[in-house]
Amino acid sequence: MEDLAPRPGDLDPIETASRDEIEALQLARLKATLAHAYANSPFYRARFDAAGVHPDDLRTLSDLSKFPFTVKTDLRDTYPFGMFAVPREQIVRLHASSGTTGKPTVVGYTRRDIDTWADVVARSIRASGGRPGDIVHVAYGYGLFTGGLGAHYGAEKLGCTVVPISGGMTERQVTLIADFRPRIIMVTPSYMLSILDEFRRQGIDPRETSLAVGIFGAEPWTNAMRTEIEQAFDMHAVDIYGLSEVIGPGVANECVETKDGLHIWEDHFYPEIIDPVTGEVLPDGSEGELVFTSLTKEALPIIRYRTRDLTRLLPGTARSMRRMEKITGRSDDMIILRGVNVFPTQIEELILKCRGLAPHFQIELTRDGRLDMMTVNVEATPAQASAEARAASARELAHHIKSVIGVSTKIQVNDPGKVERSLGKARRVVDHRPKS
Repeated sequence: MEDLAPRPGDLDPIETASRDEIEALQLARLKATLAHAYANSPFYRARFDAAGVHPDDLRTLSDLSKFPFTVKTDLRDTYPFGMFAVPREQIVRLHASSGTTGKPTVVGYTRRDIDTWADVVARSIRASGGRPGDIVHVAYGYGLFTGGLGAHYGAEKLGCTVVPISGGMTERQVTLIADFRPRIIMVTPSYMLSILDEFRRQGIDPRETSLAVGIFGAEPWTNAMRTEIEQAFDMHAVDIYGLSEVIGPGVANECVETKDGLHIWEDHFYPEIIDPVTGEVLPDGSEGELVFTSLTKEALPIIRYRTRDLTRLLPGTARSMRRMEKITGRSDDMIILRGVNVFPTQIEELILKCRGLAPHFQIELTRDGRLDMMTVNVEATPAQASAEARAASARELAHHIKSVIGVSTKIQVNDPGKVERSLGKARRVVDHRPKS
């Protein structure tokens, strides 16, 4: 793989500023954000008043803990535009969630917000090893999902050539990678595995492609999957993080020279880690739920947004800004199976240890009487043709899950290609348990 460490002059000055400089900037921007939200968002004015706090109460960064949290249901309850802090006519872009669990969450952007978003994504691509002039193959979904257009505008801001293919059409993805010779691909990690399968189906060696960097986000993934992708393509696999409520992709990104956690762009987003049960702010280094406050957004300033993502904050390394560890799971998609906490990322790591199994999987939850049951649907590799070999792989995976996680599971080893493929975010858990 190429050495993609930044050259002198590549970084923005804020990326190497002292912690004192960063925190002084954060405090000034945080005061302005709270004042803007209180003056212009009826939602936040009512929320602050109910909590008995005022923007003037913020004198230090730690004073932010006095202010109330924002949660996803707040955006649904104010659907569609009730949380905006600028007149609707100043909104130049709307994005929204799919609304599969209720009303969609709608987010809006002013022209300045779009520019800010492009800036942080451009910074993320550069931290991943991208440079002006690179061809960037964007296979995140376009449309109301923030992934495609967020990556697109950021790549253009950096000065790259964008291939806006979006998700799906996997055979065409491979064709365009072979023909256009992009240096960078931006896509969900689970869909990258589908692209890898297609390369192999067509008899094309993925290590011979032009790809030097993959920027993967929109779903949790493990270092074991990183190794799988890097070895298959002979390229760097780098993690990007974001969520639409905060801005979209580009809130944080790994630096390709270290790959030791995602540096948060703290000049635009202020992070906290809280106990997901009590809401208490935890010190850096403690694992808990990630909370973000925007520092520069106009249309939809977001105050102490509970992401439900579980991680911890660490000191900066390749940049002065703090790092967050790769997401270990979510406080709201955690599976509690017979009293044991289970995350899909844990299952993924164990599957990747089994040589006879492909990395595609889906967890199915059912109930037998009063007992919750979990079936892990996986695929055999093409070489695992015999029933005996597949049974051995199933026993091996069940043993790993029991030994590491502590639960007994059923393992269903399917033919190659039989587990549902993702054209965007992977649907890792299918819950058939009765709702009542």
